[in-house]
Amino acid sequence: MQYGQAHAEVYDLVFTARGKDFRAESERLAQLIRARMPGASSLLDVACGTGAHLEVLAEHFEHVEGVELAPGMREVACRRLPGRTIHGADMRTFDLRLAFDAVICVGNSVACLDSAEELNRAVERMAAHLVRGGVLVVEPWFFSGDFLDGWVDGSVHKEDGRVVTQLTRAAKDGDKVRMQARFVVADRDGFHEFDETLTARPFARDEYTAALENAGLKPEFVRGFTLADGRPLAPGLFIGTRR
Repeated sequence: MQYGQAHAEVYDLVFTARGKDFRAESERLAQLIRARMPGASSLLDVACGTGAHLEVLAEHFEHVEGVELAPGMREVACRRLPGRTIHGADMRTFDLRLAFDAVICVGNSVACLDSAEELNRAVERMAAHLVRGGVLVVEPWFFSGDFLDGWVDGSVHKEDGRVVTQLTRAAKDGDKVRMQARFVVADRDGFHEFDETLTARPFARDEYTAALENAGLKPEFVRGFTLADGRPLAPGLFIGTRR
């Protein structure tokens, strides 16, 4: 299982504490899409999580929808975006029978796929939801060979009436990475603790490029998002334009 309800409720706070800027990332996504398709007016966010990007992108695109498999994340997204459609579906198999000017899949969600074959299926499904000339943006995770085994990190976020701490450790597990996170939340009701385990796969750069090409897209690779201190969140962004 990926991202339980407790994790979903603190997800945005934890990433904000680490320096992630959902608004700045969304503004850049809109710019990248419009540079390739100036008249783009519709967008689908695959693995939209809590809807933090989609909320901002709704200011730039007339019609937006999301796809999210994890029920807890989808519930948060629905609360954040009342009246918007958030589909409960798997990126490897979803079929909305709709076409959009742009499709995005950010937040390293594709790293949760198990194999290059699954990556190809997911990218094909995303491409199938693009109009001709439409734009797909996919954010990768670490490339294979770049991951630092035994990586640890932590963060603290404070807001009115709540403090959230997170400790994370990631270690190689064969050709995948096992990431364990421990959360402690302090609020007016007391202390709440929970653990979350996520398995991710560091794909090679050419596996992403091949997936885009196999789906009939013209691939590009551009600079990715950064944290507030300038550290990169991921190696970059893959962009595919439907031929």
